[in-house]
Amino acid sequence: MKLKYFIPAFIALFALALTSCNDDDSATLLNEIRVSSSYVAIDVNGGSTSITLDATDNWAFVEDEIPAWLTVSPKAGAAGQTEVTFSASSTLDGRTAVLHINCADKQQTINVIQGLPVVEDATCAEVIAGPDSKTYRVTGTVTAIANTVYGNWYLTDETGTIYIYGTLDKSGKDGQNNSIAAWGIEVGDIITVEGPKTTYGTTVELVNVTVIDIQKSLVKVESIDPENAQFPLEGGELTVNLSCKTSNGISVEIPEAAKSWLSIVSISGGSEPVVKFRAAANEGGDRNVTVVFKTTDGKKEYTSEATFTQKGSIIAASVADFLAAEVGDTQYRISGILTEKYTSDKQNKSFYVRDYSGTVLIYRAEGLENAKAGDIVTVVGKRGAYKDNAQMVSGTVEDLKVVTEVSLDEFLTKEDNTGVYYMVTGTVDEIVQATYGNLYLKSGDTRLYVYGTYPGWGATGDFRKNMLATAGIEVGDKLTIVGPKGTYNGTPQVNGGFYFSHEKAQ
Repeated sequence: MKLKYFIPAFIALFALALTSCNDDDSATLLNEIRVSSSYVAIDVNGGSTSITLDATDNWAFVEDEIPAWLTVSPKAGAAGQTEVTFSASSTLDGRTAVLHINCADKQQTINVIQGLPVVEDATCAEVIAGPDSKTYRVTGTVTAIANTVYGNWYLTDETGTIYIYGTLDKSGKDGQNNSIAAWGIEVGDIITVEGPKTTYGTTVELVNVTVIDIQKSLVKVESIDPENAQFPLEGGELTVNLSCKTSNGISVEIPEAAKSWLSIVSISGGSEPVVKFRAAANEGGDRNVTVVFKTTDGKKEYTSEATFTQKGSIIAASVADFLAAEVGDTQYRISGILTEKYTSDKQNKSFYVRDYSGTVLIYRAEGLENAKAGDIVTVVGKRGAYKDNAQMVSGTVEDLKVVTEVSLDEFLTKEDNTGVYYMVTGTVDEIVQATYGNLYLKSGDTRLYVYGTYPGWGATGDFRKNMLATAGIEVGDKLTIVGPKGTYNGTPQVNGGFYFSHEKAQ
């Protein structure tokens, strides 16, 4: 039976806030937006609670702050009086949320609580096996830091590993608060945290955890030479300088999978150990390894880690080949036409790219900031995935061909140039040769000959065939293609067009 206990300080503070909110109207009675209560309590068995909101202008909740377990309706509104309802299903343990409403450059805070938080001491394995929404207290070693701003990191004990998604700072605030730096959290530290469990896809997480205790590791990586911790492609050496606060020295653990190409040259020093590594030449794709340094004070083992990388060759691939590859650090080069922007990316660096073999998402590639649908791109990056959906990550644009959208009349005035690409749209007026997609487009009284309609960028040989049949394109359909201007026997033409989109005739 695990020891359970309440958090009396939190409950007392919450109760105090509930009883004293009428004595301090500053939280609820802003001139621009007033609420009947800035504290909302929902029954642990589930239910709804409503407050009255009175605003002088348009207002809206900060939607990213609303947790998945809480429903707020409405989330936004106009000036005037509105009833806002907060709803939640039943929960095993108590849970809380801090929400904000923006109105006329002012911000109102709403505190939501459901039930009373109950914390259970657990191992990582017990958290993984336990139910979502339950609050756990876990002690383990920081094995990797994923995001320093939001405080995302991995906690490992002898039973497994869980992901910490968000760490509250010392004032109890979350968000972009650089909590890793605020707490001084480093890889190798032994930390006790508590927070509610959630499962995101297949990843088990504790969300917005409170730090209870930190024991600094007795072994620490002080510096790496070279600073980028990267071995050259042709192989070479790398030095790690450490500090060790025990008299027992250190041991070095290289993962089994990396022992074929990474070795230890030497270990020297006492309280300031120096470890030299050697990497063999890399004849494959990019690779990385995380090496663990260990020491003990006779009672407990302490660790620190360092991750090394080594660049490899870049593999030219079709989209289909890229999709079939495994997630990893190997670099791929793919080319294609940008079909549409990925609207969920606020940085405007993400697009879907299509070549003759398929379509893939390029997620936040450097160099796509000013690109648009229809442009032709060559990008180098790694095979990644998000919720089992393939995507290219850590990408960099090598080449971007800007495609200009023109009318058929405008296209006919352009100079012949195989390196300049245009996007044209017209009605399929005549199919001259179906296999390779030779056809006429028409707009108004203007007809334009298209010498080849291919399924996508990079198509050669048999891959150029039967695009019209595959897409079901017929006379009367509206077709958009991308291609260069050419002339044959005095007749202007699209000199090999790449399919972009089409609409069936009504």
